Amino acid sequence: MGVVVWKGEKESNERLIARFNKKVQSSRRLLELRARRYHTRKPNKKRIRTAAIMRDFYRAKREKSKFY
Repeated sequence: MGVVVWKGEKESNERLIARFNKKVQSSRRLLELRARRYHTRKPNKKRIRTAAIMRDFYRAKREKSKFY
């Protein structure tokens, strides 16, 4: 379903557009559309594992740098 915004009596066009943009952003519709834009392969077991290892590595690095 699309995002619908109605213009108020004394509302300017700029304010209407700003309110529409805010509603679109809060609906997270753009993120979904951008993710569907290109076909991506499902990650295999090796890719999932290496991503988890790298994620843990960078988390540990970030935690370590907090104290310096």
